[in-house]
Amino acid sequence: MEPPHQDDELDRLLRRSGPMNLERAYEVMAQFDLEGLVLGDPLNVFHALGYFPHISVTRAGQPPSSFALLSRRPGSAPGFVTTRFIHYYTFADGRFERELQTWLYEEPGDGNDESPVADWDMFPDRGLAPLTGVEERRLAALRSVPLERRTVRDAGAALVRAMQGMGLWQGRVAFDHPVIAAVCERHGHPGTMVAGDNILRAIRLVKSPLEIQLMRRASRANVAAVHAVIDRLRAGESYADVRRMFELEAAQRGNRAVFLTVDRVSSELSDERIRDGQTLFIDGVSQFRRYHGDYARTVFVGEPVPAAKHAAAAMAHGWQAVREQLRPGLRYSEITRLGREALRKGGFDAAIGFGPHSVGLAHTDEPCEDAGGFYRKRDLVLQENMILSVDCPVLATGIGGSAHMEDLMLITANGAEPIHDLSDAVVQA
Repeated sequence: MEPPHQDDELDRLLRRSGPMNLERAYEVMAQFDLEGLVLGDPLNVFHALGYFPHISVTRAGQPPSSFALLSRRPGSAPGFVTTRFIHYYTFADGRFERELQTWLYEEPGDGNDESPVADWDMFPDRGLAPLTGVEERRLAALRSVPLERRTVRDAGAALVRAMQGMGLWQGRVAFDHPVIAAVCERHGHPGTMVAGDNILRAIRLVKSPLEIQLMRRASRANVAAVHAVIDRLRAGESYADVRRMFELEAAQRGNRAVFLTVDRVSSELSDERIRDGQTLFIDGVSQFRRYHGDYARTVFVGEPVPAAKHAAAAMAHGWQAVREQLRPGLRYSEITRLGREALRKGGFDAAIGFGPHSVGLAHTDEPCEDAGGFYRKRDLVLQENMILSVDCPVLATGIGGSAHMEDLMLITANGAEPIHDLSDAVVQA
């Protein structure tokens, strides 16, 4: 289990700063000639501010109600736009210590009436008992926002005022939700609006020191949860039961399960069961504070058939050869080539995939190419402080089961290092 004080320290750091790598953000904004970012997706708001707007997630299909704004000018405090209710009822409880430029509005919407509403406190104080600590903190946080910024009529007006106040109204700005572009168009935005999804993925590609700490924490717990599941595998166990085991083991370690693939099967409706003599892999993904761990190992349940042994040995040989050569400047396509060359030189006749992908706020978290409205993987170049997975699944069938392994590697200045303890490629159940 993770020591509670370590999680407390990470939370303390999140109160002081959003996890985003700001140096990287400025670099990417300059590359795309952007004045700043205006963000409404809850995950992007969290990345920028360290605050995750849960209420936005519960309103599926509705536009966001909380927004983060970042200016390209270093030293400019981030902007935050939300309802007074959300600020009082959720944001204030985070006890954030960083400087924010905040605008609060009365009702969701995009009306053109920008006349201010009357100032009022969220819940009236009856004075029948002292305010609780939570009530005092919430009220103090609300009143710390200047009066003219906490009495805005609606979301559209607040967003426009925030962009104007931060010097983003005239320039070229990236956005992540269509409601932001619609507000700007309706209010006569004189600048240029640019779809920002790929831009944000490019920022997330290179991690800040805080992000690396969060990834290490998430990954350690994820690895431990996967191995706790493997330790309990028995012939006759259903894949559904194995998946439930992972959810519990991840939760006990402070992570939230995202998915578990058992023997190439990810469907929650599968009723397959583990067989004696089977070779199978367990591939688990779980998250801590929205950062993902991703880890896989192969399991022999009883005595495997020779073909499965050979495939698992090839997989382990190829991944070790690739792992030792990871470094900045290496392309994704070269990683695949290195794996195939290692198999050939090692005398292995096996079909193994060597598929790299960046991991972070998403299981696959990297910029892609636009392919007619769909995404296609780019041949990215490894950079220092990327966190990389290389999927190494056996691609053949008819070998007595399935095999796969993967670890999370931090790209360093001269090479790469795992962000969790390494273990044998194959575990005997």
